[in-house]
Amino acid sequence: MITAIVQIRCSRDLIPETAEAVAEIPGIAEVYSVSGDYDLIAILKVKEYEQIAQVVTEQLVKVPGIVRTNTISAFRVYSKADREAGFSVGRG
Repeated sequence: MITAIVQIRCSRDLIPETAEAVAEIPGIAEVYSVSGDYDLIAILKVKEYEQIAQVVTEQLVKVPGIVRTNTISAFRVYSKADREAGFSVGRG
């Protein structure tokens, strides 16, 4: 699974509606309302790199309220659950 983090700047008056619309897009696993330079963070999980471009350039651009996006590709995951699952493989 390929993960990308999409930072989204929104029109201030449309943040909740924009978040809900983004969450409905296939491939978007989670959407967070955040503080800082961006208003939302969307976690995108896809099987192929080409799908990142499809979601960001073909689907997100159609969502009302999005002013700007910045997409970050993740290389590795270091969550506790993933580490434990990795360590348990091959044991037994």
